Amino acid sequence: MTEAAGLPAISTPLPWHEGEWAQFNKQMEVGRLPHALLLVGSQHTGKSQLAMALSRLLLCAHPRDAHNCGECHACELSATGGHGDFLWVTPGEKSRVIKIDQVREVVRFTGKTAGFGLRKVIVLSPAESMNVNAFNALLKSLEEPAGDTYLILVCDRLYGIPATIRSRCRILQLPMPASSLSLEWLDLTTGQRQRSRELLALADGLPLLAQSLYLGDGVDALAARRRALGELIGGRITVHQARALFGELDVPVFLEQLTGDLQRLLGTIPADKLRGVQGRRVFALLDDVANLRRAVSAGSNPSKDLLVEALLSKVHRQLGADPLGDSIHARTGDTGK
Repeated sequence: MTEAAGLPAISTPLPWHEGEWAQFNKQMEVGRLPHALLLVGSQHTGKSQLAMALSRLLLCAHPRDAHNCGECHACELSATGGHGDFLWVTPGEKSRVIKIDQVREVVRFTGKTAGFGLRKVIVLSPAESMNVNAFNALLKSLEEPAGDTYLILVCDRLYGIPATIRSRCRILQLPMPASSLSLEWLDLTTGQRQRSRELLALADGLPLLAQSLYLGDGVDALAARRRALGELIGGRITVHQARALFGELDVPVFLEQLTGDLQRLLGTIPADKLRGVQGRRVFALLDDVANLRRAVSAGSNPSKDLLVEALLSKVHRQLGADPLGDSIHARTGDTGK
């Protein structure tokens, strides 16, 4: 969810966020809900849905059963994206960055009087996509928060947010959903527990990604990409063949998937080997990818073809050379059959 429009009458959090949701409601009852919240957690786990549910609860004139009522005029407007006291800020079209002009609008928005006499709510997602100037502009609103204004920052990587911003927000770290809750939720879509298990495993435990795979046609393509790292290390496919598998992905998604692949590979290395050459090389590759993800989030726009080929070539050089490649490849569980 990236837009505050076309919503159901009532917005609810996902089942694995019930604890956080109960905490929000308790804080609202006693007037202690922080005016600046930073929601941090993995992608594809419903952080934006939690932010949306909280935003609409704050705007609702007559909350009911711990959620927005879905019937008042404020709820009708927030469902269509037409609520004048609600601002949902994301990177602009064909951009990966929340720019300073957008944050200046946030600052102006915080200075306005709430049109419905209740509260104003601003959501910035993903917050780490702001550039340095945008972060600096946001500081004023965080340092001098208006009493009727709530800012909710949603991010995947806490340390993509400057310390000056983090220190002025109440940080809520959202854990990975328990597999039992994710499976129950996925079952509502798939209707079959075994299928839900397969999808959740393929999606590395990320339930919204698993649902997206089921509803789309990306299961086979993702499975092929997951096999590619082992096949590249094992020398059964070339860098050119591996690159072709990632051709349809944009740069952020490619970097996200490569991070997951390298993390899974790291998990196969025995603890006593992590300080050795095997562990050091995988850690170094992860650092390279993390630096690129930060640069892309900050607005860097590298050539996708060159970046994909460069990273896959580095994986092949660093992990595919004998005897290192043989030992790591053996742990991927890929027999080549």
